[in-house]
Amino acid sequence: MKEDVKKEFKVKGEELLKKIKELVHQGNIRKIIIKSEEGKTYLEIPVTVGLVGVVLLPVWAAIGALAAVASNFSIEIIKKED
Repeated sequence: MKEDVKKEFKVKGEELLKKIKELVHQGNIRKIIIKSEEGKTYLEIPVTVGLVGVVLLPVWAAIGALAAVASNFSIEIIKKED
């Protein structure tokens, strides 16, 4: 049985949306969690295989709003081990 793997990235506000889109396009991610520098969770995004295009527009807008509010973030991803 394969276990989930967690990885964490530190990004600046202006890089947040770009990094999230890059991670979503990798395809094997199950969940993305955006946190403040202090570890407070701002947003949890379950990522499914069929989640693309128009369905993600509200998510991109929310991430863009977060990026405008704070300067540094931690992105935690949970993905299936290859």
